[in-house]
Amino acid sequence: MTSFTPRTDGIVPPRQRLKLAVLGLALLLGACASAPPPHPTAPVTTARPASPPPAPSVRAPSADLPAHAPLSDIALASATPPPVVMLSAPTDIWDRIRRGLAMSDLDNDMVRDREQWYASRPDYIQRMTERSSRYLFHIVEEIERRNLPMELALLPFIESAFNPQAVSSARAAGMWQFMPATGQSFDLKQNVFRDDRRDVLASTRAALDYLEQLHARFGDWHLALAAYNWGQGNVNKAITRNQRAGLPATYNDINMPLETRMYVPKLQAVENIVARPEAFSAQLPLIGNHPFFDTVTLERDMDVTLIAGMAGISEKDFRSLNPSIKQPLVMAAGTPNILLPWDNAKVFEDKLKGYRGQLASWTAWVAPTTMSVAEVADRVGMSESELREVNNIPPRMKVRAGSSLLVPRSGQRNNDVSEFVADNAQLSLAPDIILKRSTVRARKGDNLARLAQRYGVSAASAAGWNRMSVNERLKTGQRITLMLPRSVKLASGSAPSRKSAAVSVRKKGREGKATARAEKRAGKPVKQAQREKPVRQSQAKSKRAGVKVAAEGKNGRKARKN
Repeated sequence: MTSFTPRTDGIVPPRQRLKLAVLGLALLLGACASAPPPHPTAPVTTARPASPPPAPSVRAPSADLPAHAPLSDIALASATPPPVVMLSAPTDIWDRIRRGLAMSDLDNDMVRDREQWYASRPDYIQRMTERSSRYLFHIVEEIERRNLPMELALLPFIESAFNPQAVSSARAAGMWQFMPATGQSFDLKQNVFRDDRRDVLASTRAALDYLEQLHARFGDWHLALAAYNWGQGNVNKAITRNQRAGLPATYNDINMPLETRMYVPKLQAVENIVARPEAFSAQLPLIGNHPFFDTVTLERDMDVTLIAGMAGISEKDFRSLNPSIKQPLVMAAGTPNILLPWDNAKVFEDKLKGYRGQLASWTAWVAPTTMSVAEVADRVGMSESELREVNNIPPRMKVRAGSSLLVPRSGQRNNDVSEFVADNAQLSLAPDIILKRSTVRARKGDNLARLAQRYGVSAASAAGWNRMSVNERLKTGQRITLMLPRSVKLASGSAPSRKSAAVSVRKKGREGKATARAEKRAGKPVKQAQREKPVRQSQAKSKRAGVKVAAEGKNGRKARKN
């Protein structure tokens, strides 16, 4: 059946005119086929009725009806549109959040305890809500786009108080507090130049991906939030234990640490305060329902100070929107998109178009070999103190081969940082040990390898220093040269005096035997004071001041006897 609705403005659209023409032709043909011809003598009436009869309604013949089937009337539809319920736009971001709250409420003593805790700290609420004003609009937009419950927008209040620079004792970082391994599994780069766990856009994307994944696994938002805090493996084990014991396995039933048990009540308490601030005498700062920042794409590396200056903002404000950048340089290959306040983004783009100066004064340099900090500073044209400060190198450390360092640009190093270095840069350090040339004496039965092991050096190095083979046997008391750290104390067998040599060779008496047993068990020399004690005793018993203990022979035995 085909029907149409005439327009009330008197203008018939072309499509309806065509339909009317087809219908009129059908009516005419039908009337000619069924009605008898008029009588030739019938009078013709020209008088018009007092009131026009209602217009006949006709219907086009259906394709499955016989050709001479009677036609039904065309129904006239109303041209009045159905009423539309008009919704007012949210007045601010808090109103928008309230409209999207969708999780089942938790109501217990822990929730009331956290409500009281937050309500009694209005200054804390003020600080963290003002801090959230930079990021809330973007988070709310992402949550609405994914059709997720709006309670998730409040989660950074619990995780970090909306501080993107927050770091926990367990090394979780950023607004959403990602652990290093979890961040890597969600493609959050972490290297010496940047940490995407702190990035506003990347961490929000990763957090919502993770929460969606957890909800799909457990089918319950409270369990998903517990897994976000405690780990999905731990929550899964707790559920399995309850199921095997024939117990319920909901959020309220499984065993979990106190921190996780309080996690959802904290979120519920914040949600209740946001939903009904007047009930808790809380004042929420006005946060407009509009973007705070805009995204700007960089095609070249740029100094942070130059970006902030062009945008007309402080470096502190720039880093609050771009907290993942650790260095004074933004590397376009690793962080092509930066965030700037909405109005300042346009100012920056306009100034960048007309800028003809140098964009970056820094670049990355990869150490070809293991080097001291002083050697690196001399190679790249920096002072040692500045190199340590810029790259956060502690004292008494040296730079290992393959480490990436931020250094000033020069004629030889004037290229932008490559994508590989920007994504994978690491700084590997090793203790900067100062060695000195030391002379030690071999013990009875020593070979070069055993003596080198005693002092913690490689046998190959010791062989090179002394031009010997690695397993060459040594004579008792033979002098051997080793390169040892300054902090290493030489054993008594290393001292050049004949007193130490005598003790090392003879080891007579109870103390000498105990020393030998201890040395055999430990595989290394004992304290020098213990080794020299028999010598001091023998010297004290000597009658003549000029008598010395010989390394071997009759004189030594005579001195002990006297």
